[in-house]
Amino acid sequence: MIRIAMTSVYVDDEEKAHVFYRDVLGFETRTDLDLGGARFITVAAPGQDVELLLEPGDSPLAQQYRAGLRAAGLPCLVLGVDDLRAEYERLGGLGVRFTQAPTKQGPLLTAVLDDTVGNLVQLAQPAA
Repeated sequence: MIRIAMTSVYVDDEEKAHVFYRDVLGFETRTDLDLGGARFITVAAPGQDVELLLEPGDSPLAQQYRAGLRAAGLPCLVLGVDDLRAEYERLGGLGVRFTQAPTKQGPLLTAVLDDTVGNLVQLAQPAA
């Protein structure tokens, strides 16, 4: 069986991303290694195996990719939530900036936030 073990998101600042994904979104730190000039940081949702690598986004390819997504208003990552409206209120109370308020999109209720390190992230919940 093949399964997703890790995926990555390009970030402007690894430490700032680590703080946001850990302290604001509630992910756990799984790996934090100093590689001498760079860090290898992974986080994951509690109880889940899939890790998110907070990857430096300073390469020309990463910059072009991220700029294109942002210009199109597209999220680089979709995170599932059980109660989107509650998360929207909780995160808004923590100062998180949303570019899209909760909106029904077909079978989903979605919202889009700015992760403070160069990306848009979509929160999604199956619509009732």
